[in-house]
Amino acid sequence: MAARSQYEELARQLSAVGAVKRGLARILPAECPSGAAAVLTLLAKYGEMRITRLAELLAVDMSVTSRHVAHVVDNGWIERFPDPADKRSRILRLTPAGDALLDDLTRRTTEMFAHNLIDWSDEEVGQLNTLLSRLRDSFSCRGSGGCAPGRHSGDCRAGHSDDSYTRTPV
Repeated sequence: MAARSQYEELARQLSAVGAVKRGLARILPAECPSGAAAVLTLLAKYGEMRITRLAELLAVDMSVTSRHVAHVVDNGWIERFPDPADKRSRILRLTPAGDALLDDLTRRTTEMFAHNLIDWSDEEVGQLNTLLSRLRDSFSCRGSGGCAPGRHSGDCRAGHSDDSYTRTPV
């Protein structure tokens, strides 16, 4: 187990990640705020879904999800169509315009990281990706039925495709 001072420094470093998030927000087009980008990203990753599933993946309230969905529908980036299994529900799906916008957002994000991390080696970027993934897993598997601390096997994530705790369009 790491020393308390290491955890304190980790907390400070993670708080400072806000600068990275603000950098990501600045590269988004004005008509596509981060909530809209998150909707597009999740639909691209998981495919068509009901708004209730989208709200779960976004980890936000249904009213917030509804506002994001209305915005992306109004811009033509997604469409709603009746759920064949339940005509009262709607299924959300990316449109070609949404796919094109997401491609642009992904390009912008990639260019931003490439520009800001130009002095990082491929190995260092890979290490960061690995460690951030491990950090996320350590938090996501600690719920009921999850892994015990120090005994993460990856099995706790079986049946969960819930690695969506990012609102970054990549």
